[in-house]
Amino acid sequence: MSLVLRLWRVGFFNTLVFDEVYYPVFANRYLLGEPVYNAHPPLTQYLLTVGIWIGSHLPIGGEITNGFLGSVRSTFSYRWLNAFVGAWIPVVIGALAFQLTNRRSYGAIAALFAAFDGLFLVESRFALNNIYLVLFGLLGHFFLFAALRVPTRPKRSILIVSGVFFGLSAAIKWNGLGFLLGIYLVWATFLGLKLVRTRSAHQFRSFPLQNLARLNFISLIGYLGIVPAITYCISWIPHLLLNPSPGFLEMQQRIFSFHQSVGSGSSVHPYCSPWYSWLVMWRPVAYLHQTARNTQEIIPSLPPLPKDSATLVYDIHAMGNPILWWLSTVAIVVMLGYFVQRLWSKQLKWEKLNISSGLAIYGLCNYGANLLPWLKVTRCTFIYHYMAASVFATLAIAWLVDAGLRSPRYTFRQIAMAVVVAIAIGFIFWLPIFLGLPLSPEGYQMRMWFSNWI
Repeated sequence: MSLVLRLWRVGFFNTLVFDEVYYPVFANRYLLGEPVYNAHPPLTQYLLTVGIWIGSHLPIGGEITNGFLGSVRSTFSYRWLNAFVGAWIPVVIGALAFQLTNRRSYGAIAALFAAFDGLFLVESRFALNNIYLVLFGLLGHFFLFAALRVPTRPKRSILIVSGVFFGLSAAIKWNGLGFLLGIYLVWATFLGLKLVRTRSAHQFRSFPLQNLARLNFISLIGYLGIVPAITYCISWIPHLLLNPSPGFLEMQQRIFSFHQSVGSGSSVHPYCSPWYSWLVMWRPVAYLHQTARNTQEIIPSLPPLPKDSATLVYDIHAMGNPILWWLSTVAIVVMLGYFVQRLWSKQLKWEKLNISSGLAIYGLCNYGANLLPWLKVTRCTFIYHYMAASVFATLAIAWLVDAGLRSPRYTFRQIAMAVVVAIAIGFIFWLPIFLGLPLSPEGYQMRMWFSNWI
């Protein structure tokens, strides 16, 4: 389902959308051998370079072309790879959920909810970079726990793969390090609980997530410190071979200085939004808004149509499924309350740690690691910066729904099923503004529930 929704008419809008004015343009410059400078690490451009080259040689998708990249390319050529890669995120989220708990139902629900997230769908259909950041970070988590499934002796080769993916996430954007920081926080929390364990420790039975505590400090620094750092440094080699100046260290300084110098507020960009607004989806980003007289017209219309002559609206909003988004935020609050209650009642001990407590620690640590650093960021930020944290909010609501469906109480099972249905209905209702389907002006306004969404 995710693959079909992402690839269907992926090249239909013959323009550059939002940050497509940067990433595919830079990627095409690599192909042309021209100088490239970007305020982010170069891995996204490498991937798009490969995608453009392959897409330009495929016998499909070449009907709609433009010269926005610096040479004539089809819109399909610079978008198809993101669509294909983005379709795997629900699969990886589901696999990770199963890896953490050994519960297939939890993995299936988590994958389903991830497939119903509108922001991930929108970001996958354009040549942007956030999809890669999240996917690589999640793969780092997945392979880490795959390596730790045997509690006595972690598989070193898989640990190396995990470290490589953490490094690749940071090589997309620096905030990809949030996935690695979350693991460090979970490990430290588990270690703290182990240090205060009681004499009954020998009676304790572990579950997959807890095997992280068996990773010693040297292994943690080696596999999840040195390996990601080496991977990040290696990722710069192709760029520096093509652009030897400025050098590696100077590029890091320039990236930092650039983001420090970017201002904030509507004067910088009308869709800037502070971190706390992401939790309730207060300010989504309109990636595209075009009007037409009929479905046969090429979009965008150049020059734009007079306002009174348009009968159709094509709109693409970078926003989550509101039902899923709001319930996920509630789930994080519930998870936090559960954690505090266990801590207050002195049940948060290593010997008494159950799957729910372990997932609460895992979810809260990773959610905080990917959200709270934005408190100190002064530059203009956008709702898509929440994508990494939102993954763990999705895992939280999936866990509550799975627990509800397993409950012996009929009421809880009905509530859990109602949540699944509501999320699915929300996805279908807002799907036209995720895919940019033609809407009447009334249909468009019906989906804009709040004035600050527009």
